[in-house]
Amino acid sequence: MSLAQRLYGAVRAQRCIAFLAGLTGGLGQAPLQAWPIALIGLSIGAYLFVGAKTPRESAALGWWLGFGTFLSSIFWIAEPFLVEPARHGWMIPFALFGMAGGLALFWSAAFYCSKRFGAGLLTLTVFWSLAELLRGYLFTGFPWALPAYIWLDTPVAQLAAFVGPYGLTALTFGLAALFAHACLVRTLRAALIPVLGFAALLGLGAWHLNSPVPQDTPHSLRIVQPNATQHLKWDPAYIPIFFERALDLSAPEGADLVIWPETSIPTPLYAAETYLELVAERSGAATAVVGLQRVEGFQGYNSAAVIGANGTVEAIYDKRHLVPFGEYMPLPKLMTAIGLRTFTAQAGFGFSAGQDEMLFDFGALGKALPLICYEAIFPRDARSVERPDWLLQITNDAWFGTLTGPQQSLAQARFRAIETGLPMVRAANTGISAITDARGRIQAFIPLGQAGAVTAALPAALPPTFYARFGEQGVFGFLSLLALSTYLLPLGRRSRKTV
Repeated sequence: MSLAQRLYGAVRAQRCIAFLAGLTGGLGQAPLQAWPIALIGLSIGAYLFVGAKTPRESAALGWWLGFGTFLSSIFWIAEPFLVEPARHGWMIPFALFGMAGGLALFWSAAFYCSKRFGAGLLTLTVFWSLAELLRGYLFTGFPWALPAYIWLDTPVAQLAAFVGPYGLTALTFGLAALFAHACLVRTLRAALIPVLGFAALLGLGAWHLNSPVPQDTPHSLRIVQPNATQHLKWDPAYIPIFFERALDLSAPEGADLVIWPETSIPTPLYAAETYLELVAERSGAATAVVGLQRVEGFQGYNSAAVIGANGTVEAIYDKRHLVPFGEYMPLPKLMTAIGLRTFTAQAGFGFSAGQDEMLFDFGALGKALPLICYEAIFPRDARSVERPDWLLQITNDAWFGTLTGPQQSLAQARFRAIETGLPMVRAANTGISAITDARGRIQAFIPLGQAGAVTAALPAALPPTFYARFGEQGVFGFLSLLALSTYLLPLGRRSRKTV
C-alpha cells in the first residue's frame, strides 16, 4: 500500500470516528440526557481537531462531527412529513440530511477557522462557541439542541441564569477541550484541571439551585391538553370530538385562568364566536387563553387570544417568529414552482408575522409574555423590553411525533425559565404540558400523548437574572478573554505544538 493510500485511509477513519462521536450528541439531549456520553463525544471531536494537519482537513472533521450530532438530535424533523406521508414522505431524506448537513457547516467553519488562525484548543473553543451563537441568529436562527441542553436536570444547567445557553455551551466546549488536552499530554496536572473545572461548575450551579425561592402565588392555573393527533386534527369528523374534549377538561376547579394550546379553536377568529362563547361558559369565572388563527385582509396570523366573559376577545397576540417552510415559505413563487408548500398553513403561502411585542395583563395574576410554539426555542424571544411576571407558551407539539421532539421542546422551555428567572407555563396539544418554576423545575405536568388537564399554583418570579439583564454580552466577554488567553496559557501553546 502506498503512502498516499495509507494517509487517505487514516483521514477516512478519523472522519468516521468524528461522525460516531457526533452521534453521541443526541444521547445527551432529552429525553435521555446522557450528558457524560455527549461530553465524551465533544472531547473526542476536540482531540481529533488537534491531529488535523490542515484547515481543510479540520473543516471536514468538524462537518462530520456536526453532521452526526445534528442527525441524532433532530431526527424528529421527519415527523411532520409523516402526517401526510403520501404527499410529503418523499421529502424526508432531503429535510433530515439537508438540515443536519446544513447545520454541520457551522461546526465545519469553526474547525476551519480555528486551524487557520490559531490551531489551539482555546482557539477552537472560541470559534466553536461563536458558531453556535451564529446558529441561533443567522437566517432567522435555529438554536435547537444546543450543547448546553445536555445539562438539564443537573445543577450545571443553573449557570444559564448567569451566562445563558450560549455561554453554557461555551463552557461545555471549554470543558471538552480541557479533557482533550489531558488526553494529549497525559499528566496528572492536566487531568486534574477539567475535573476541578467541572466540580466548580457543579458547585456554583448547586448553590444557585438551592438558593431560596419565593413561595408560589395564591393564584392557580388550569392547563388543558386535548391530545388532538395531527393527522386527524383538521378532519371535519374529528374537529367536534377534540373541541368537546377540550371543553370537558376546562372546568376551572378553582383556577383563575384556563389555558388551551396552539390552534385549539378550529375556525378562524372571524367565525369563532360560538366556539369562544362555549369556552367562556365552560371556564366559568376564570379567564381563558386559547390558540387560534385569524385573518386580516389578505394576511393570516397564528395567534393567542385572551377570552373574557361571553366569549369577548380582550387581547390578542400574533406570533412574530415563524417557522421557515412550516408557517411561511421563503421565496414563495420559486418554491411553489418546484412543488413545495407549507405544512401548517392550510392555503396560500402561510402565515404573516406579527409586528408588536406585547404582554398579557391578567390583573392579580400579573403579566405574562406569550410565546407560540417555535418562539420558545429562542432565548432572545423570552427577553422582552418590559419584564413580565411569567412566561406563557402555547404549542402544538403533535407535529414533533412521540419520540424526542416533544421532550426536547419542553427542555428548551425549561431553560427559558432558568435564564430569565421566570416561571414557564406551557400548554401543549398532545404534550408535554407543564408548569415550571423559576429554576426550571417542573411543578405539575400532563404526560405525552394523554388527554387531560392539571390545576396548579402559579409559581413566583425571581429577581432578573444576570443573563436577563445583559443577554449575550456576557458570552462575548467570556469568549474575548478566551481569545486573549490563547497566546498566554499553556493549553494554547501546547496544542499548537502538536500540529
